[in-house]
Amino acid sequence: MTSLSLAHEYFSLLLMVVAAVVIAGLMIFLTSVLGPKRPNPQKREPFECGNPSTGSPRQRLNVKFYGVALLFLVFDVETIFLLPWAALYRELGIFGLVEMSIFLGFLAAGLDFASHLDHDVPAQRG
Repeated sequence: MTSLSLAHEYFSLLLMVVAAVVIAGLMIFLTSVLGPKRPNPQKREPFECGNPSTGSPRQRLNVKFYGVALLFLVFDVETIFLLPWAALYRELGIFGLVEMSIFLGFLAAGLDFASHLDHDVPAQRG
């Protein structure tokens, strides 16, 4: 394959990326130029799910929130493996069903373990 044919194949991709960047930049520019500008103290407050903000935004979060986020990412990525299995379910037959059942069993065991992590740790006294 010559470099000219390779460049020709990727030209449409390059054109799409350039068009996306230009359109996004144009939209951001036009909203900053044409958009209404009526600042007031209420608009400058940080938005917190429709509720007035309480406490300092610099306060430390409990480490459990990070644990939940990491567990979500792990289980979310692992469940993506269900899609190719479902697409090839008939071709894989009983072997694929057994393998996926084992995989889902491991996921369920991990989720069960993670849900009991907080309850098994005794409170430490300082």
